[in-house]
Amino acid sequence: MIPSYARTFTYTIPWRSNSVHFGGHRGSQRGLGFEYRGNVPLVDYPDARRMDLRQTLRDPYDQVQVKLFNQDNTTPIFAVCDLSSSMQFKGRERKLNQAMEIAASIAYSAFEMGDVFSLIGYNQHVIEAFTLPLSHHVHQAFEAIDQLSGYQKMRVGSDGILEVPQYLSQHKGMVFWISDFHMPSALIEQAFNMMSTHQIIPVVLWDDQEYRKLPRFGFGNMIDPETGLHRTIFFRDSVRLQFEAAFAERKRALEELFARFESQAIFISGKFNPESMSHYFEQYTSL
Repeated sequence: MIPSYARTFTYTIPWRSNSVHFGGHRGSQRGLGFEYRGNVPLVDYPDARRMDLRQTLRDPYDQVQVKLFNQDNTTPIFAVCDLSSSMQFKGRERKLNQAMEIAASIAYSAFEMGDVFSLIGYNQHVIEAFTLPLSHHVHQAFEAIDQLSGYQKMRVGSDGILEVPQYLSQHKGMVFWISDFHMPSALIEQAFNMMSTHQIIPVVLWDDQEYRKLPRFGFGNMIDPETGLHRTIFFRDSVRLQFEAAFAERKRALEELFARFESQAIFISGKFNPESMSHYFEQYTSL
């Protein structure tokens, strides 16, 4: 059964897949595709269905010519979900619930494109219970993602991202890294370096109540999501502005870091709309 929160979006792969399996993306293997590759003699590629009569008549050596095409292939698609404590933050809705919705939409979209999908969940380590190998079995992915609805764990970090590359394929894939990225920049950079074989798409989940919709005046409790510790803060306009400035600076630093790896993030601060993902790929492929 397909969850109600799983909605598809369209994506494109900006490189040639080297998979040998038939799919919906440009590949480097010759076969039954639509991308013209060139002509070769029939003796080199004995497929009479591809015979090119015009080039055959022009051939100075009177050899029968056939057209070659690149086969459309599959691509590995990964949803890497941050399950550290900060993802338990709840403003309009819990960040982890948003991550579930996005991961399910990625799985469903990969299924519709004929690609293989893998889910990888991590906090301080990769969590095997929320990790699935590459597969076409989309309903198995939905079941694993749905189990995240009951997942609640505080005081755990996100160092497990450094274990994730062990669970990725040897062939280049597309990795949707779903997180709020409330982790050291050095850790993010190290993870990008370790996953450099793949195309990384950071999906950044922030909530307005983290930094914009704060108390205007008076005492308020803030919880450090990574440690679970409470901190009482006296809010006033200057403090609220400091929070907003800190998040603006963090966003700028993240964008600069991602740009160094030729990766552009998707920032989601409200209700997830799969059309924003489609729009991202329309922009990305037009660059």
